[in-house]
Amino acid sequence: MAESQRTSEPVNVVHQDEIWKSHVKVEKDSAEVWPNKWGFLTEVYKEYQKDSVKLKQEVRVDLPHHLAVCPQTPADKHIHVGASPPVPQTTQALIGWRSAHSHLQLEKYAPVHHGRRSFLKELGWPFDSCN
Repeated sequence: MAESQRTSEPVNVVHQDEIWKSHVKVEKDSAEVWPNKWGFLTEVYKEYQKDSVKLKQEVRVDLPHHLAVCPQTPADKHIHVGASPPVPQTTQALIGWRSAHSHLQLEKYAPVHHGRRSFLKELGWPFDSCN
């Protein structure tokens, strides 16, 4: 909050440029040194890729029919969206206007009823055991 009220201070453009030059120089030097220090990793990775391709070809097994992946069916076959009723004219009627129609409700099959259960009752413990 204090920084938002602070007046803009003069920026030393030359200093900012020197900082940027030093960052670029460090990046360039690091790029030149990297193959000597860590270049062996590229060869190891290429060997790993070749080995993994060989293993995948050797291990390839045809799945039984009951475990095979079925092709994906388009959602249009299962989901049918009908026309919406007209939007209410007042803002008061706007809240919950779609849920008033039974064919537009989110619960498609039936409302979800979760019974009230007690963890203590399921274990057969007395209710005052957890205070």
